[in-house]
Amino acid sequence: MKTRPALALLTALTLSAAQAQTALTLTLPSAVARALDSGPDVTTARANLQKAQANLRAVRADPTSIITTLIQAEQGAAAGLAALNAAKLNVAQTVITQYVAASEAAGRVSLNTAQVALDTRNLQIAQARLASRVATALDVSRVQTALNGDRQELADAQAQVPVLRAGLARTLGLAAGTELTLAPLPTPPAASAAVTTLQSGLNTRLSGLVQAAQGAELAALQVRVANNDYTPARTLQDAQVALANAQRSLDDATRAAATGVRDAARAVESARQQIGVAQAQARNAQTALTQAQARLRAGTAAAVEVQQAQVQAQQADFGVQQAQNGLWRALAGLGVASGLDQTGLVR
Repeated sequence: MKTRPALALLTALTLSAAQAQTALTLTLPSAVARALDSGPDVTTARANLQKAQANLRAVRADPTSIITTLIQAEQGAAAGLAALNAAKLNVAQTVITQYVAASEAAGRVSLNTAQVALDTRNLQIAQARLASRVATALDVSRVQTALNGDRQELADAQAQVPVLRAGLARTLGLAAGTELTLAPLPTPPAASAAVTTLQSGLNTRLSGLVQAAQGAELAALQVRVANNDYTPARTLQDAQVALANAQRSLDDATRAAATGVRDAARAVESARQQIGVAQAQARNAQTALTQAQARLRAGTAAAVEVQQAQVQAQQADFGVQQAQNGLWRALAGLGVASGLDQTGLVR
Protein backbone atom coordinates (compact mmCIF):
# COMPACT_ATOMS: atom_id res chain seq x y z
CA MET A 1 0.00 0.00 0.00
CA LYS A 2 2.85 2.38 0.79
CA THR A 3 4.28 1.95 -2.68
CA ARG A 4 1.24 3.36 -4.47
CA PRO A 5 2.25 7.04 -4.18
CA ALA A 6 5.69 6.19 -5.54
CA LEU A 7 4.10 4.19 -8.37
CA ALA A 8 1.76 7.05 -9.16
CA LEU A 9 4.68 9.48 -9.19
CA LEU A 10 6.66 7.21 -11.50
CA THR A 11 3.71 6.90 -13.84
CA ALA A 12 3.27 10.67 -13.90
CA LEU A 13 6.95 11.19 -14.63
CA THR A 14 6.85 8.61 -17.43
CA LEU A 15 3.83 10.27 -19.01
CA SER A 16 5.48 13.68 -18.66
CA ALA A 17 8.63 12.42 -20.38
CA ALA A 18 6.59 10.86 -23.18
CA GLN A 19 4.72 14.11 -23.69
CA ALA A 20 7.99 16.03 -23.75
CA GLN A 21 9.32 13.70 -26.45
CA THR A 22 6.33 14.38 -28.70
CA ALA A 23 6.74 18.17 -28.64
CA LEU A 24 9.19 19.71 -31.10
CA THR A 25 9.96 23.29 -32.07
CA LEU A 26 11.22 23.78 -35.61
CA THR A 27 12.65 26.56 -37.70
CA LEU A 28 12.61 26.41 -41.48
CA PRO A 29 16.39 25.74 -41.70
CA SER A 30 16.21 23.00 -39.05
CA ALA A 31 13.24 21.37 -40.80
CA VAL A 32 15.07 21.28 -44.13
CA ALA A 33 18.26 20.02 -42.47
CA ARG A 34 16.35 17.22 -40.74
CA ALA A 35 14.75 16.12 -44.00
CA LEU A 36 18.10 16.15 -45.82
CA ASP A 37 19.82 14.19 -43.08
CA SER A 38 17.30 11.40 -42.61
CA GLY A 39 14.62 11.70 -45.30
CA PRO A 40 13.99 8.43 -47.19
CA ASP A 41 14.41 9.92 -50.69
CA VAL A 42 17.77 11.51 -49.90
CA THR A 43 18.94 8.45 -47.99
CA THR A 44 18.09 6.19 -50.94
CA ALA A 45 19.80 8.50 -53.45
CA ARG A 46 22.89 8.71 -51.24
CA ALA A 47 23.06 4.90 -51.00
CA ASN A 48 22.67 4.56 -54.78
CA LEU A 49 25.50 7.04 -55.34
CA GLN A 50 27.80 5.14 -52.98
CA LYS A 51 26.97 1.92 -54.81
CA ALA A 52 27.72 3.50 -58.21
CA GLN A 53 31.00 4.98 -56.94
CA ALA A 54 32.05 1.61 -55.55
CA ASN A 55 31.28 0.00 -58.90
CA LEU A 56 33.33 2.64 -60.71
CA ARG A 57 36.32 2.01 -58.47
CA ALA A 58 36.03 -1.73 -59.11
CA VAL A 59 35.80 -1.27 -62.87
CA ARG A 60 38.80 1.06 -62.94
CA ALA A 61 40.83 -1.40 -60.88
CA ASP A 62 39.93 -4.31 -63.17
CA PRO A 63 42.51 -4.53 -65.98
CA THR A 64 40.08 -6.52 -68.15
CA SER A 65 37.40 -3.79 -68.23
CA ILE A 66 36.56 -2.67 -71.75
CA ILE A 67 35.87 0.94 -72.72
CA THR A 68 32.08 0.59 -72.83
CA THR A 69 32.01 -0.91 -69.34
CA LEU A 70 34.21 1.90 -68.04
CA ILE A 71 32.09 4.60 -69.68
CA GLN A 72 28.90 3.10 -68.29
CA ALA A 73 30.41 2.92 -64.79
CA GLU A 74 31.50 6.55 -65.02
CA GLN A 75 28.05 7.52 -66.22
CA GLY A 76 26.45 5.60 -63.37
CA ALA A 77 28.46 7.56 -60.82
CA ALA A 78 27.68 10.87 -62.51
CA ALA A 79 23.98 9.99 -62.72
CA GLY A 80 23.98 9.01 -59.05
CA LEU A 81 25.48 12.36 -58.08
CA ALA A 82 22.88 14.24 -60.14
CA ALA A 83 20.09 12.13 -58.64
CA LEU A 84 21.29 12.90 -55.11
CA ASN A 85 21.40 16.62 -55.91
CA ALA A 86 17.90 16.46 -57.38
CA ALA A 87 16.60 14.53 -54.36
CA LYS A 88 17.97 17.16 -51.98
CA LEU A 89 16.43 20.05 -53.93
CA ASN A 90 13.08 18.29 -54.32
CA VAL A 91 12.93 17.39 -50.63
CA ALA A 92 13.84 20.95 -49.67
CA GLN A 93 11.07 22.26 -51.94
CA THR A 94 8.56 19.89 -50.34
CA VAL A 95 9.56 20.90 -46.80
CA ILE A 96 9.49 24.60 -47.65
CA THR A 97 6.06 24.28 -49.25
CA GLN A 98 4.64 22.37 -46.28
CA TYR A 99 6.26 24.64 -43.68
CA VAL A 100 4.94 27.74 -45.45
CA ALA A 101 1.44 26.26 -45.71
CA ALA A 102 1.35 25.36 -42.01
CA SER A 103 2.67 28.79 -41.00
CA GLU A 104 0.15 30.58 -43.19
CA ALA A 105 -2.68 28.50 -41.73
CA ALA A 106 -1.68 29.57 -38.22
CA GLY A 107 -1.52 33.19 -39.35
CA ARG A 108 -4.93 32.88 -40.93
CA VAL A 109 -6.36 31.60 -37.63
CA SER A 110 -5.06 34.72 -35.89
CA LEU A 111 -6.44 36.99 -38.60
CA ASN A 112 -9.83 35.25 -38.69
CA THR A 113 -10.06 35.46 -34.91
CA ALA A 114 -9.61 39.23 -35.10
CA GLN A 115 -12.19 39.45 -37.88
CA VAL A 116 -14.75 37.45 -35.88
CA ALA A 117 -14.20 39.77 -32.91
CA LEU A 118 -14.84 42.77 -35.16
CA ASP A 119 -17.94 41.15 -36.66
CA THR A 120 -19.25 40.44 -33.18
CA ARG A 121 -18.81 44.08 -32.23
CA ASN A 122 -20.52 45.19 -35.46
CA LEU A 123 -23.44 42.88 -34.67
CA GLN A 124 -23.79 44.39 -31.22
CA ILE A 125 -23.83 47.86 -32.77
CA ALA A 126 -26.39 46.83 -35.38
CA GLN A 127 -28.63 45.34 -32.70
CA ALA A 128 -28.34 48.51 -30.62
CA ARG A 129 -29.21 50.65 -33.62
CA LEU A 130 -32.18 48.40 -34.36
CA ALA A 131 -33.37 48.86 -30.78
CA SER A 132 -33.05 52.63 -31.27
CA ARG A 133 -34.93 52.40 -34.59
CA VAL A 134 -32.07 53.80 -36.63
CA ALA A 135 -31.46 50.47 -38.41
CA THR A 136 -33.59 47.71 -39.86
CA ALA A 137 -33.78 44.00 -39.19
CA LEU A 138 -32.21 43.48 -42.61
CA ASP A 139 -29.13 45.44 -41.47
CA VAL A 140 -28.80 43.13 -38.48
CA SER A 141 -29.29 40.07 -40.66
CA ARG A 142 -26.53 41.15 -43.02
CA VAL A 143 -24.06 41.62 -40.17
CA GLN A 144 -25.10 38.29 -38.67
CA THR A 145 -24.52 36.57 -42.01
CA ALA A 146 -21.04 38.10 -42.26
CA LEU A 147 -20.27 36.92 -38.75
CA ASN A 148 -21.46 33.40 -39.52
CA GLY A 149 -19.32 33.25 -42.63
CA ASP A 150 -16.21 34.48 -40.83
CA ARG A 151 -16.81 32.02 -38.00
CA GLN A 152 -16.89 29.21 -40.55
CA GLU A 153 -13.65 30.46 -42.11
CA LEU A 154 -12.07 30.51 -38.66
CA ALA A 155 -13.21 26.95 -37.97
CA ASP A 156 -11.83 25.81 -41.34
CA ALA A 157 -8.49 27.49 -40.66
CA GLN A 158 -8.29 25.96 -37.19
CA ALA A 159 -8.98 22.52 -38.65
CA GLN A 160 -6.26 22.93 -41.28
CA VAL A 161 -3.44 23.72 -38.84
CA PRO A 162 -3.03 20.23 -37.31
CA VAL A 163 -3.49 18.55 -40.68
CA LEU A 164 -0.76 20.62 -42.33
CA ARG A 165 1.61 20.18 -39.40
CA ALA A 166 1.01 16.43 -39.44
CA GLY A 167 1.90 16.36 -43.15
CA LEU A 168 5.15 18.18 -42.43
CA ALA A 169 5.90 15.77 -39.58
CA ARG A 170 5.45 12.80 -41.93
CA THR A 171 7.84 14.33 -44.46
CA LEU A 172 10.43 14.79 -41.72
CA GLY A 173 9.98 11.21 -40.55
CA LEU A 174 8.78 12.23 -37.10
CA ALA A 175 6.80 9.89 -34.89
CA ALA A 176 3.04 9.98 -35.19
CA GLY A 177 1.50 12.39 -32.73
CA THR A 178 4.51 14.71 -32.61
CA GLU A 179 3.27 18.18 -31.72
CA LEU A 180 5.08 20.74 -33.85
CA THR A 181 5.66 24.37 -33.02
CA LEU A 182 6.84 26.33 -36.06
CA ALA A 183 9.01 29.41 -35.66
CA PRO A 184 8.35 32.37 -37.99
CA LEU A 185 10.01 32.04 -41.37
CA PRO A 186 13.31 33.91 -41.80
CA THR A 187 13.68 36.66 -44.36
CA PRO A 188 14.25 35.15 -47.83
CA PRO A 189 17.68 35.56 -49.44
CA ALA A 190 18.20 38.98 -50.96
CA ALA A 191 19.18 37.82 -54.44
CA SER A 192 19.44 34.78 -56.68
CA ALA A 193 21.94 33.95 -59.39
CA ALA A 194 21.58 35.42 -62.89
CA VAL A 195 19.55 33.43 -65.40
CA THR A 196 22.54 32.93 -67.69
CA THR A 197 24.54 31.51 -64.79
CA LEU A 198 21.73 29.16 -63.85
CA GLN A 199 21.29 27.98 -67.43
CA SER A 200 24.99 27.17 -67.79
CA GLY A 201 25.94 23.56 -67.09
CA LEU A 202 22.41 22.22 -66.75
CA ASN A 203 23.45 18.97 -68.47
CA THR A 204 25.78 18.21 -65.56
CA ARG A 205 23.29 19.04 -62.77
CA LEU A 206 19.77 18.05 -63.79
CA SER A 207 19.15 14.33 -63.52
CA GLY A 208 17.06 14.13 -66.69
CA LEU A 209 19.59 16.12 -68.72
CA VAL A 210 22.48 14.08 -67.33
CA GLN A 211 20.79 10.92 -68.55
CA ALA A 212 20.06 12.44 -71.95
CA ALA A 213 23.67 13.62 -72.30
CA GLN A 214 24.92 10.21 -71.27
CA GLY A 215 22.68 8.58 -73.85
CA ALA A 216 24.19 10.80 -76.55
CA GLU A 217 27.71 10.10 -75.27
CA LEU A 218 27.15 6.36 -75.28
CA ALA A 219 25.59 6.50 -78.75
CA ALA A 220 28.60 8.45 -80.05
CA LEU A 221 30.88 5.78 -78.58
CA GLN A 222 28.92 3.08 -80.38
CA VAL A 223 29.43 4.95 -83.67
CA ARG A 224 33.18 5.14 -83.09
CA VAL A 225 33.34 1.45 -82.20
CA ALA A 226 31.41 0.48 -85.33
CA ASN A 227 33.28 2.82 -87.70
CA ASN A 228 35.84 0.37 -89.10
CA ASP A 229 36.32 -2.10 -91.93
CA TYR A 230 35.52 -5.20 -89.89
CA THR A 231 32.08 -4.19 -88.61
CA PRO A 232 29.02 -4.60 -90.87
CA ALA A 233 27.95 -1.35 -92.52
CA ARG A 234 24.43 -1.91 -91.28
CA THR A 235 25.65 -1.85 -87.66
CA LEU A 236 27.33 1.49 -88.25
CA GLN A 237 24.21 2.91 -89.89
CA ASP A 238 22.04 1.81 -86.98
CA ALA A 239 24.50 3.37 -84.54
CA GLN A 240 24.45 6.65 -86.47
CA VAL A 241 20.65 6.73 -86.41
CA ALA A 242 20.68 6.03 -82.69
CA LEU A 243 23.19 8.85 -82.19
CA ALA A 244 21.04 11.30 -84.17
CA ASN A 245 17.98 10.35 -82.10
CA ALA A 246 19.90 10.66 -78.83
CA GLN A 247 21.30 14.04 -79.81
CA ARG A 248 17.85 15.25 -80.80
CA SER A 249 16.45 14.14 -77.45
CA LEU A 250 19.31 15.91 -75.67
CA ASP A 251 18.71 19.14 -77.61
CA ASP A 252 14.98 19.07 -76.83
CA ALA A 253 15.62 18.40 -73.14
CA THR A 254 18.23 21.17 -73.01
CA ARG A 255 15.86 23.72 -74.52
CA ALA A 256 13.05 22.67 -72.16
CA ALA A 257 15.35 22.91 -69.15
CA ALA A 258 16.58 26.37 -70.16
CA THR A 259 12.99 27.53 -70.57
CA GLY A 260 12.12 26.09 -67.17
CA VAL A 261 14.95 28.04 -65.56
CA ARG A 262 13.87 31.25 -67.27
CA ASP A 263 10.25 30.81 -66.16
CA ALA A 264 11.28 29.97 -62.60
CA ALA A 265 13.58 33.00 -62.46
CA ARG A 266 10.71 35.18 -63.69
CA ALA A 267 8.52 33.80 -60.89
CA VAL A 268 11.21 34.73 -58.35
CA GLU A 269 11.39 38.29 -59.66
CA SER A 270 7.61 38.60 -59.61
CA ALA A 271 7.55 37.34 -56.01
CA ARG A 272 10.16 39.93 -55.00
CA GLN A 273 8.11 42.71 -56.53
CA GLN A 274 4.99 41.45 -54.78
CA ILE A 275 6.77 41.80 -51.45
CA GLY A 276 7.38 45.48 -52.18
CA VAL A 277 3.71 46.01 -53.02
CA ALA A 278 2.58 44.21 -49.87
CA GLN A 279 4.99 46.19 -47.69
CA ALA A 280 3.68 49.46 -49.12
CA GLN A 281 0.12 48.36 -48.39
CA ALA A 282 1.15 47.44 -44.84
CA ARG A 283 2.68 50.87 -44.30
CA ASN A 284 -0.51 52.52 -45.54
CA ALA A 285 -2.63 50.36 -43.23
CA GLN A 286 -0.41 51.21 -40.28
CA THR A 287 -0.73 54.92 -41.07
CA ALA A 288 -4.51 54.55 -41.21
CA LEU A 289 -4.45 52.80 -37.84
CA THR A 290 -2.33 55.55 -36.30
CA GLN A 291 -4.73 58.17 -37.62
CA ALA A 292 -7.76 56.26 -36.30
CA GLN A 293 -6.18 56.05 -32.86
CA ALA A 294 -5.47 59.80 -32.93
CA ARG A 295 -9.05 60.52 -33.96
CA LEU A 296 -10.29 58.32 -31.11
CA ARG A 297 -8.25 60.30 -28.63
CA ALA A 298 -9.58 63.53 -30.14
CA GLY A 299 -13.16 62.29 -29.81
CA THR A 300 -13.83 62.28 -33.56
CA ALA A 301 -13.83 58.51 -34.06
CA ALA A 302 -15.46 55.54 -32.35
CA ALA A 303 -13.60 52.62 -30.81
CA VAL A 304 -15.00 50.28 -33.44
CA GLU A 305 -13.30 52.34 -36.16
CA VAL A 306 -9.97 51.74 -34.44
CA GLN A 307 -10.77 48.04 -34.21
CA GLN A 308 -11.57 48.03 -37.93
CA ALA A 309 -8.25 49.72 -38.68
CA GLN A 310 -6.44 47.20 -36.49
CA VAL A 311 -7.93 44.30 -38.43
CA GLN A 312 -7.00 45.96 -41.73
CA ALA A 313 -3.43 46.47 -40.51
CA GLN A 314 -3.29 42.83 -39.47
CA GLN A 315 -4.57 41.80 -42.88
CA ALA A 316 -1.87 43.90 -44.54
CA ASP A 317 0.84 42.37 -42.35
CA PHE A 318 -0.47 38.93 -43.25
CA GLY A 319 -0.22 39.95 -46.90
CA VAL A 320 3.47 40.72 -46.38
CA GLN A 321 3.92 37.29 -44.80
CA GLN A 322 2.18 35.63 -47.74
CA ALA A 323 4.35 37.55 -50.22
CA GLN A 324 7.52 36.49 -48.44
CA ASN A 325 6.29 32.93 -48.32
CA GLY A 326 5.65 33.13 -52.05
CA LEU A 327 9.28 34.13 -52.56
CA TRP A 328 10.45 31.14 -50.52
CA ARG A 329 8.38 28.86 -52.75
CA ALA A 330 9.65 30.53 -55.91
CA LEU A 331 13.28 30.24 -54.79
CA ALA A 332 12.80 26.55 -54.04
CA GLY A 333 11.24 26.08 -57.49
CA LEU A 334 14.15 27.87 -59.15
CA GLY A 335 16.56 25.58 -57.33
CA VAL A 336 14.79 22.49 -58.64
CA ALA A 337 14.64 23.92 -62.16
CA SER A 338 18.32 24.89 -62.26
CA GLY A 339 19.90 22.21 -60.08
CA LEU A 340 21.45 24.95 -57.91
CA ASP A 341 20.02 25.77 -54.49
CA GLN A 342 18.73 29.35 -54.26
CA THR A 343 17.36 29.19 -50.72
CA GLY A 344 20.64 28.81 -48.86
CA LEU A 345 19.13 25.86 -46.95
CA VAL A 346 20.47 22.86 -48.90
CA ARG A 347 23.81 21.48 -47.80
